[in-house]
Parts: sequence; C-alpha cells; structure tokens
Amino acid sequence: MLRFAITLLAVITSSTCQKYGCLEGDTQKLKPGPEPNMQECTLYSKSSCCYADFTEQLAHSPVIKIGDSYWNRCGQLSKSCEDFTKKIECFYRCSPDAARWIHPNDTAAIRAVPLCQSFCDDWYEACKDDSICVRNWLTDWEWDERGENHCNNKCIPYREMYANGTDMCQSMWGESFKVSESSCLCLQMNKKDSIAIKYLLSKSSEESSSSSSSSSSEERACQNKLRKFEKQKQKKGEQTR
Repeated sequence: MLRFAITLLAVITSSTCQKYGCLEGDTQKLKPGPEPNMQECTLYSKSSCCYADFTEQLAHSPVIKIGDSYWNRCGQLSKSCEDFTKKIECFYRCSPDAARWIHPNDTAAIRAVPLCQSFCDDWYEACKDDSICVRNWLTDWEWDERGENHCNNKCIPYREMYANGTDMCQSMWGESFKVSESSCLCLQMNKKDSIAIKYLLSKSSEESSSSSSSSSSEERACQNKLRKFEKQKQKKGEQTR
C-alpha cells in the first residue's frame, strides 16, 4: 500500500510539473506567475517560475555564488562571461518554458533544450579567456559536507576545456542543452525565444521529425516571423529617436 502511495505521488508530482510549466528545483514555484520586482531575469517577469527574491543573488556583479554553488572557484568571471552564465541560470530557474524540455527521469532537470549556434559561439567567445576547473558543472564538482562545490582539478582557460561553442553548450550543463541545426528554431535567451518556442512546440513542428518538408516549412515560417519581429523592433527604435 505504501509503495503504491509513493508511486502515485510521483506520478501526480510529475504531471503537476508538466501541467503548470515549472520544474521542481529548489527555487522554482509550482506555477508560473508575474514577478514585477525581479532584479535580474526580467525576460521572464510577466510569467516566471522563480520568485523575485531569487534574482537578488544575480543582481550584483561579480556573482559569488547561487545557493551553495560558487561561481568563483577559479577567480571571478569576466563581466561578459558572467552575463551569459546568468542567462542560462535565469532560463533554468525562471523560464515558464523550461519544463517543456523536462528530463524524463528527473523533474528538476532539463534535457536537450535547443540553443542557437550563434548563441553558443558568442557564449564561448565571451568566456574563452576565463578559467574553469570542471567540464560538467552539474556532476564534476567535489561537494563538501555543507553542500558547497570545490575544484578537484586545476583551473584552466575555457578555451582549453572546450574545443568550441558547440562543445561547451553540449558539455557544461551535461545533456541539458543541444546545439540546433536551425538558425531560428532555437533559443537565444532573449525576446526572440517566444517566436522559436511557438514553432518548436506547434503540432506541425512535432510532426516534422518524420517529415523533412514539414521541417522546412516550420523553418520558413519561423524565419518570416522573425523578420517581422526585427522590422517592428527597428520601427519602434526609429519612433523613439
């Protein structure tokens, strides 16, 4: 009876996570909602899976640690590298869309979130001269009894740890992210993501796995929508001058 109850609870918990769109990490809410007072991660302020209080940890540069995880074990990150690291942290902690890529075996984790090649290349360029001592930030640290992370290898430049942006994106957070072959059906951790997500999760996009023509159609539709977005953005910029 107890085993049945535990199994049932696990099923209910997993369904709840998927239904409401929030992962089950230590900072996520049960259900996304507005957080107008966010100090960072404001991309998700209208519908956030994290509380505004959490973003206080990211608001002051340099960021020392998030929870019990230190970012400065090999020295402070450069501002440009820190900014990209914040974007990844914000997506995982606060995005209401993160749970759409929920890991099938861990409701607090994500798997195979498609990142744009350009984002990964820019992230690598921003961090290549910074130092790091672990290849996988999720599994390779040595954790002490207080739950704090420590290096178990010497610090080396990112450019020595990772071959390029693709290698970094697909290794640093384990299997959390993958580099997309598409230049539009992928995430860049900015406002354009709403366009990509719309097509990534549409019914026809799901069917594209068995149809290359359908995939091409989704790509074209996404690119057209993105061009309209850029034109509107440019028009607004001209009006404010």
